[in-house]
Amino acid sequence: MAFPYQLAGPIGSRARLGLVVLQADETIEHDFRRLLPIDGVSLLTTRVPSGLEVTGDTLAEMEGHLSQAAALFPRAAQFDVVAYACTSGTAVIGAENVARQVKGGCETAHVTNPVTALIAACRHLGITRLGLLSPYVEDVSESLRNVLAKAGIETPTFGSFDEAEEARVARIDDPSIIAAAVELAKGGGCEALFLSCTNLRTLDVIPQIEAATGLPVMSSNLVLAWHMAVLSGFELLPAAGRFGA
Repeated sequence: MAFPYQLAGPIGSRARLGLVVLQADETIEHDFRRLLPIDGVSLLTTRVPSGLEVTGDTLAEMEGHLSQAAALFPRAAQFDVVAYACTSGTAVIGAENVARQVKGGCETAHVTNPVTALIAACRHLGITRLGLLSPYVEDVSESLRNVLAKAGIETPTFGSFDEAEEARVARIDDPSIIAAAVELAKGGGCEALFLSCTNLRTLDVIPQIEAATGLPVMSSNLVLAWHMAVLSGFELLPAAGRFGA
C-alpha cells in the first residue's frame, strides 16, 4: 500500500549553515552546539582530510580537498553560510582561495573562515592591536600574523604552546590556556586577546581570562560562529565572555 504525502521546507527556517571541519578537529562541533540557537538554525558538517602534524605543507594540502569535502553536503542543501573551520589553514591557503574551493562543491550565499571572521570582529570592536596565543610552532603562526598585519591588525604580543601534533592541541587543558593568556597580557600593548585554533578548548576559559586581564578575549570558534550569525541575521547564545554576548 502506497500512502500520499506532502513536502515541507528545509530544516532551518532562520538560517542554514554548513561547516567544513578538519578531520583532526575534536572541539568545534561541541562549541557550536553551545553557541548556536536550537530553534530555526540548522547546521550540517562535513570533514576535510588534515595532517597529523600542523605544518605549512599539511595546511596547504587541504586546499586540494576542500571542494570534494563541500560536495559531500546533501546535494539538495542550499546554505546561507558555509565556513571552513581552520585558522592557520586559511592564512596559508588564502581566504579567496578557500571561498572559491568551497563554492566549487556546494551552493552557498556566503563563505567565511576564522581569519575573515577575526578581521571582521576586530573592525566591529575597533581593535587594531591583538595579543595572539597559538598552540602551534612559530612558523605556522607567522602566516596568520602576516595576514592580520596586511588587514591593519598588529600582534605586538605573541605566545605559543609550540605544539605541532594536532591530537595534543585538542587536549591542552583549561589551566594551561588561562595561565598562558594571562602571562601574554602582561606584555601590554594590546587591546584584546585572540586564542587561535578551532581545536583549542576556549569557551570555558574566556570569562576567566577576561576577569584576570581586563581585556576582551576572542577565539577562533567564537568569532567564526559570530560571523556566521552576522551573515545569516541571527544572534548567538550567550556562551562565552563579552564578545558575541
